[in-house]
Amino acid sequence: MSGVVVVGAGWAGLAAAVELSCHDIPVTVLEAAPQLGGRARRLVVAGRQLDNGQHLLVGAYHALLELLERLGRCEGRHWQRLPLSLELRAPAGPALRLDPPSWPAPWHLAAALLRAPGLSLGQRLQVLRAARALLEYGACAATVQDQPLQAFLEGRAQGPGAIRRLWEPLCLAMLNTPIHQASTVVFARVLHDLFTRHRGDSDLLIPKQDLGALFPLPAAAFVRRHGGRILTGRRVSSLEIRKGRVVAARTRKERFPLQGLVLALPPEATRRLLVPHPEAAGLAGMLARLQAAPICTVYLRYPQEITLGRPLLGLLDTTTQWLFDRGYDGHPGIMAAVISGPGPHMRWSRATLARTVGEELARFFPRWPAPQVLQVVRERRATFLCHAGVAALRPQGDGPWPNCRLAGDHLDTGYPATLEGAVRSGLAAARALMQFL
Repeated sequence: MSGVVVVGAGWAGLAAAVELSCHDIPVTVLEAAPQLGGRARRLVVAGRQLDNGQHLLVGAYHALLELLERLGRCEGRHWQRLPLSLELRAPAGPALRLDPPSWPAPWHLAAALLRAPGLSLGQRLQVLRAARALLEYGACAATVQDQPLQAFLEGRAQGPGAIRRLWEPLCLAMLNTPIHQASTVVFARVLHDLFTRHRGDSDLLIPKQDLGALFPLPAAAFVRRHGGRILTGRRVSSLEIRKGRVVAARTRKERFPLQGLVLALPPEATRRLLVPHPEAAGLAGMLARLQAAPICTVYLRYPQEITLGRPLLGLLDTTTQWLFDRGYDGHPGIMAAVISGPGPHMRWSRATLARTVGEELARFFPRWPAPQVLQVVRERRATFLCHAGVAALRPQGDGPWPNCRLAGDHLDTGYPATLEGAVRSGLAAARALMQFL
């Protein structure tokens, strides 16, 4: 079947496949792994269908929400919407809370910062001024010069306390990059989209099932209903080029002829396919300069009555950075402890990491019984390192051949490595290929 071959069945590749299928273009999706979803896939833990890592969905993910609705995934039935409410606790000292009221954007953010417990009045005013500067920065992100986020904040009177207790946790959660390296432009762009357009853009969206059931599985079913193929266990090893175009993708045993190609793979996997072709040397070199950043998730089981009373909680001065209560998506008693970015924990054994997380949670919740460690998940290349100036290393999506497009959250979507960025890139790749075809 000649049509478009999509290499990679993560969220970017499946978004491209759904868009192409909507326009009756034959699609074959080739995935090396035995399951769909890429870095946001289903993981069976102690008989429960969870995720290979904790991913956050918010109301500002308009491209993703529109795609889910196209697949029959709707609010209320498949996810619940909760107003943003953040609490960050340290082992000692008052908690910091952000509870935006039901006001129009961006006034709800201003109100939350002005009345945030855990900060002095002077700190609140300074944080509000810095937030305003970031929102303005985000509005013109395409034209301003990037710099490390910590330097930007220090230049706007943000002291060590506000940086440690507010800005650093948000930076790690959003960019998966240490604040002294993180891109101010990307951070500001995300803040702008969350807090300046619509009040609901900052809402938390809590899936009522694992991420595999939310998008990859219904996307694959949609493609099949429209005559496409989803083939797992097919690792593409080479591309066949003829007269300046890609004409086939090859696995070890099979050849797949094609009219168009979407490479929806992580940077290193894409680079390996491009390196043998001299015309792709520039793009391959750009991808090689993108650095990777890890995310660790430790799943722990407590008695079913144990709950945070909120979907997530930030922890300060600990290895654990964020704690997610999976009872909100149907798994009562299951907690997901998340550690974003590089650090010494990446050198620890799984047992040491799990023990450290359990001991930390016992300090915050002394009345909780000892948990059962269910799983330690380490994604060593979970995202690209979103450092200042990274935009110069992120491809636009054009492939080295006219019938080839790239997709993936590492492309220059304006967003960090998020599900929204992946979906946007996949849709853009499909639409560009349709114009070519």
